[in-house]
Amino acid sequence: MATVIDGKVVAQTIRSEIADEVRLLAQKYGKVPGLAVVIVGSRKDSQSYVGMKRKACAELGIKSFDVDLPEQISQAELIKQVHELNDNTDVHGILVQLPLPKHINEEKVLSEISLEKDVDGFHPLNIGKLAMKGRDPLFLPCTPKACLELLQRSGVTIKGKKAVVVGRSNIVGLPASLLLLKADATVTIVHSHTSQPENIIREADIVIAAAGQPKMIKGSWIKPGAAVIDVGTNAVDDPTRKSGYRLVGDVDFEEASKTAGWITPVPGGVGPMTVTMLLKNTLEGAKRYIEQSN
Repeated sequence: MATVIDGKVVAQTIRSEIADEVRLLAQKYGKVPGLAVVIVGSRKDSQSYVGMKRKACAELGIKSFDVDLPEQISQAELIKQVHELNDNTDVHGILVQLPLPKHINEEKVLSEISLEKDVDGFHPLNIGKLAMKGRDPLFLPCTPKACLELLQRSGVTIKGKKAVVVGRSNIVGLPASLLLLKADATVTIVHSHTSQPENIIREADIVIAAAGQPKMIKGSWIKPGAAVIDVGTNAVDDPTRKSGYRLVGDVDFEEASKTAGWITPVPGGVGPMTVTMLLKNTLEGAKRYIEQSN
């Protein structure tokens, strides 16, 4: 049976480290980190993620700025909101919750976020630095950073191992593969045009599943002893739940946990860690700004 990596426990350890640093900043400079979360529309997964962020900020003493915008907002209006947050000196991190509605150009909006406040790590210049050897972005994207942190803190060796990333989104798959490469893994990306993905996944020492397909990865696809990080959060209908749905991952957890060496559950794996990495990035941004201005 696999060791279940409890994201909540690891996140709690990191959060207490962050809370200590927030207290020190407040004592020394009388300033606290500020995080602005911009959400457009009302997707279930986005709403639950944003709720977790607000709660976490409150617990750690980070000031939270909420910007809730209607689904039909124009791109120009959204960019205007971003510019206002860029100019606000109490805001050290700006997060625009993705995906955005179809009529808005994601790239355009993200590139308007000040590089120093890009706590999601999606600014083209931050991603560009991530893709280049020997360059360090100001911020690493939160979910990929969470995946690596979970592997490292669970004692999983990455260097020299075969890693397979399932999915190639700008949010998770692509940056996760770049981070694994930086950590000296041999990386393969599996995507919707890959033929016989199971054969590739079966060779992996490390699997990062970020395809957005409920239980797509079967237990029989997992190499014995492999580390499986499941990024998928898929809402599936469940009439027995009050909400009417429950969250499942991209991996069939019951099956895969019989063969894997390590596995993350959904929920309670990558989710709490992603929010924690966001808070860590916000703290780092605040420290950079506050220490430079004093």
